[in-house]
Amino acid sequence: MTRTVFVVLHTGRREAIDVARRTVTGLIEAGLSVRMLDDEAAEVGIDGVETVAAGGAATRDCEIVVVIGGDGTILRGAELTRGSGTPLLGVNLGHMGFLAEAERDDLDYTVDHVVKQAYDVEERLTLDVAVRRDGEVLTEQWALNEAAVEKAARERMLELVVEIDGRPLSRWACDGVVCATPTGSTAYAFSAGGPVVWPEVEALLMAPISAHALFARPMVIAPDSVVAVEVLADTQGAGVLWCDGRRTVELPPGARIEVRRGELPVRLARLHRAPFTDRLVAKFDLPTMGWRGGQRRADRTAGPATRSAGSAGNDRSTRSHTGTRPGPGSTGERDA
Repeated sequence: MTRTVFVVLHTGRREAIDVARRTVTGLIEAGLSVRMLDDEAAEVGIDGVETVAAGGAATRDCEIVVVIGGDGTILRGAELTRGSGTPLLGVNLGHMGFLAEAERDDLDYTVDHVVKQAYDVEERLTLDVAVRRDGEVLTEQWALNEAAVEKAARERMLELVVEIDGRPLSRWACDGVVCATPTGSTAYAFSAGGPVVWPEVEALLMAPISAHALFARPMVIAPDSVVAVEVLADTQGAGVLWCDGRRTVELPPGARIEVRRGELPVRLARLHRAPFTDRLVAKFDLPTMGWRGGQRRADRTAGPATRSAGSAGNDRSTRSHTGTRPGPGSTGERDA
């Protein structure tokens, strides 16, 4: 049976093309088939690559998608895997790269693990978003990071009322509201003053943006709750809905935006089992000098085998990759 790996890259960056060439060459030399989008394959220019047009069926029958770029490119990769359930493995060329698993310096290691199928897969909660007006559904969207309701004109504020589980919460004159997942807690929601939430926590987040109100705190909401944001009918000017900073919908006065837990999670491949705390410290360059925790003291006296086992941790959000395709029910920065 042919094993196929899909490769996605940020073609606007020279280094991404160079890394993609090395990745594709390594996979083909290992006996794997490589599939790419038409225009991206033309940029890479390596013979033997299967090419397809962008669309929902592009990643079908692929065992993994290797994404070369920043978090924005991974979000684009998530659009390609929508419905197929193919896991994403990010090689970070951006600045923060919270969604990426590998760095460009570890490329040989990454290709080797893809070839050996030596990775785990975790599922990340997503958002399903519906925009209604007068009871009619105008559009349905989804997001991995966040769905943000924002003002469309700089000089005007939005008049919004927020509802949770069918009950009104508060009315705000504000620049907008961010509804996010734990994955998106380190993206736009973080900039809006929201909390950092560990990826394995199942919850929805909501953070008002520059609200003129005494009570306008970010909130962590039950994962099965439904958050509704209504643009008041007497609001002057329109708003806009942004999903992951990539897909936009104009919001007329009277629009109602309903956000709930998504039916289809995004699956991310993991090469390492390091705790999220380590990722947070590394990405934000947090100062930890002076820490004298119990684990550090234990490492000083433990042998190499003990240290290795202890550092692996117990990540309940992951499960071992078996090389089989998922069944129907198993389903930072913004660069291109």
